[in-house]
Parts: sequence; C-alpha cells; structure tokens
Amino acid sequence: MIRALLILLMLAGPAWSVEPDEILDDPVLEDRARELSKGLRCLVCRNESIDESNADLARDMRILVRERLVEGDSDDQVIEFLVERYGEFVLLNPTLTGSNLALWLAAPGMLLFGGGIAFAYLRSRSKPAGPEALSDDEKARLSQLMND
Repeated sequence: MIRALLILLMLAGPAWSVEPDEILDDPVLEDRARELSKGLRCLVCRNESIDESNADLARDMRILVRERLVEGDSDDQVIEFLVERYGEFVLLNPTLTGSNLALWLAAPGMLLFGGGIAFAYLRSRSKPAGPEALSDDEKARLSQLMND
C-alpha cells in the first residue's frame, strides 16, 4: 500500500510544478501551454523541462508561454519568441540545422575517424616481419659452422 502511494507521488511530481495561479481558464490553451512547456528546457535545471521544474525562472517562462498564447500567438511563434529571447539552448530537442548539425555529426564523425586510425594501426602492426636475406659474411659464417 505504501509502495503504491509512493509511486503515485513520484509520478505526480511534475504535475505539481505548474502552480494553480498559472493555469489558464481555457482548457484548450492550457493543453497547448502544457505541451509547449514540455519541450522547453529550464535554464536553471539540468535537462528538465519548464513544465517539471520548480525554479523561479521556469515559472516565469511558463507564465510567458501562457501570456503569448492568450495574446493569440501560434505554437511556432511562442517557440520562436523564446528562442530569440533565451537562445536555442531553451529547446529540449534542438533543431538539426546550421551549427547544431555540425555538433550532431561531429561526434560520430570523430568516432569513425578514430576507429579508422586504430584499425589501420592494428592492421599494420599485425603483419609478420618477413625473413631478411643473409649478407655474404653471414652466409660464409653459416657454411663454416655447418661444416664443423
């Protein structure tokens, strides 16, 4: 019984972040605000959406989202406004354009490059050394030892 209660409390935690005075009267706008808030990063917390965060800045951002929606902005306009104001870091799922694309591709590219270097090194290292031809002095010494 206690475990079930604890699980319910843990699941309901993010819902407590949005305070009653923030909730809009229009349920459609509130649903839109909640969906937008889930995709926006709290700039104080680490990888936590503003919908889940209890930070003051997250609260201010939630209120700002709701104000923009009430003014009639579309979802894209709200996101664009917040990106202009706080930078692209505010998006939990950043866009795959420009410098972000370079960042997304750099890690796999460096992994493949490093793997290629390691493969080439190990492949060149595993080749057995072939026998070298004997010099004339060595041949003479060998024939002398074999005749004795």
